[in-house]
Amino acid sequence: MTSRTLTLSNGAGSIPTVGLGTWTVFGELGSDEQVEAAACAAIDAGYRHIDCAWNYGTQKGIGRGLETKIKEGVIKREDMFITSKLWDTHHNPVLVMEELKDTLKQLRTEYIDMFLIHWPTALKDQDFSGDVIAPKNDDGSIAWACYPLEDVWKEMEACVKAGLAKNIGISNFNKKQSERIFNSSTIKPSNMQIEVSPYFSNSRLIEYCKEKGMVVTAYAPLGAPLRPWREAGEPSAFEDKVLLDIAKSKGRSVAQIVIRYHLQTGIVVIPKSITPSRIQENINVYDFELSGDEMKQIKGLDRNLRVYKEPITIGHQEYPFDDPY
Repeated sequence: MTSRTLTLSNGAGSIPTVGLGTWTVFGELGSDEQVEAAACAAIDAGYRHIDCAWNYGTQKGIGRGLETKIKEGVIKREDMFITSKLWDTHHNPVLVMEELKDTLKQLRTEYIDMFLIHWPTALKDQDFSGDVIAPKNDDGSIAWACYPLEDVWKEMEACVKAGLAKNIGISNFNKKQSERIFNSSTIKPSNMQIEVSPYFSNSRLIEYCKEKGMVVTAYAPLGAPLRPWREAGEPSAFEDKVLLDIAKSKGRSVAQIVIRYHLQTGIVVIPKSITPSRIQENINVYDFELSGDEMKQIKGLDRNLRVYKEPITIGHQEYPFDDPY
């Protein structure tokens, strides 16, 4: 059966293959109380991996949930794998470690297990209040900045050397940008977080990551079917006959089928939810297996349909999605 963890060959330790995603609600964030409750529910359900990011606004709630469960004796800090991400407004090398320190304060922990560069695109420097996530110019356009990715990475490495992060990695980078990091690094990226779903296999980038020793984490693993910007004619996993038929034959939910599919391709998934029943359902995927034919059917759903295109940085010199992968 599929392992519950994958070894971080470029880093330290291993990463649980199902994590709780915490970008909680489209268009609005869950309250600290909702996020805390979701974190507690996930830990009680057996999750040992929580994915967050500085700009999500959910880290305080996660920190409270972690603290609660540690005090209850349900977990020790070392049982958990916590991921966070460097936001675009803190690419200035002097801000990288400062953001991580702010994250640690919010999460009420002395270190995180994975620190990722969230996007290769930089925005104008901002403070750590969280008041401005996407700064604008006087004309209303997004205020871009650009710091060499190699310089940002050096500061990520400094975070490992300072004991603040056990592993570092990248997110939403293309192959060329990733190569630049590998060519300039003394500590290699151990993880790449990218969009992967039944309708967007991202297979060439996944293959590249595996060749380079990076574990791949899939965000939006179900294809974000509830996204407000879904266009007419675009597929939804929960309405897909192939997935519905396989789910019925297995006595499982569509979400469980899709999560299981990703796990059998050798990647990590971080489905998001604040609903305890769905949180539980999403991790109950280790006691069944999809057949070769079922895997082939799901693979055949690929439409190269990327749904997260980061429109605020289209045209930026480091915009990652102009390249094929």
